Amino acid sequence: MKKAKIFALLSIMAAALLIAPLKMFADAAPGDVIVTLGQNLTDEQKNSLLKEMEVSADVQTVTVTNEEEHKYLGDYISKAQIGSKAISSSKITVGEKDQGLSVKTNNINWVTEEMYMNALTTAGVTDAEIYVTAPFEVSGTAALTGILKAYETTAQIEIPEAQKQVANEEMVKTAELGERIGAKEATELMTRVKEEIAKNPVQSEDDLRALIEKVAKDMGIELTQEELNGLIALFNKMKDLNIDWDQLQSDLKNISENLGDFLNKEETQSFIQKILEFLSAIIEAIKSLFK
Repeated sequence: MKKAKIFALLSIMAAALLIAPLKMFADAAPGDVIVTLGQNLTDEQKNSLLKEMEVSADVQTVTVTNEEEHKYLGDYISKAQIGSKAISSSKITVGEKDQGLSVKTNNINWVTEEMYMNALTTAGVTDAEIYVTAPFEVSGTAALTGILKAYETTAQIEIPEAQKQVANEEMVKTAELGERIGAKEATELMTRVKEEIAKNPVQSEDDLRALIEKVAKDMGIELTQEELNGLIALFNKMKDLNIDWDQLQSDLKNISENLGDFLNKEETQSFIQKILEFLSAIIEAIKSLFK
């Protein structure tokens, strides 16, 4: 269940960037560096991280606040998970054409390297080296928020609200579906539907319904009518957005190949169990308020 929520969260952050290929790199040259820093870092911590990233103090920098974290993530995860301080930071190095994407992390205990890579690949970032770090163990959410902010700031554009809303809805739908059919299955279902839409764009709601039903049947999944209607509504909105489906189709292939390995990692299973126990405790506490 929680694997779906974590994976979907990354998909959502990426989907919010799918307006066009990442413009923040449009005028950048290979080797150019952009750094995002959590606002609540002390001066000593900032200097230490810049040294760790091997960049100078005058490097191009974007600051991320905790308020921004709550603004962008507050509808998807709990306030407790977001926390009260923006700490995690990142370094983005523009790569050569066709170099590919690589992600490394340090002291990040919630978002994995595979998750960052999935989000950035879906967003159209294919030639860059990403390094995400913090002075001590943190979730990593500020780094994601920072990349989103850096995109809007550097590209000098504003992500349309409709794009953000569809991204939010996708995360929720995937997470809710994952609670019933399993995280891996829910994520794979969403990915397969996207792949099919990218290959053969649907022309009507009936076509979309038939497509989702076929993909679910092929996977041995029986969707409830409510789940089916919810997915139809979501993908109807998604297909009307200015998404580069050809690029997305190529990227989804790599995501599909990496998803199985990631979900089967022993450390992933252990971490997911901890998240499950934590959220279960929160749910029980909330339920007790109404007894």
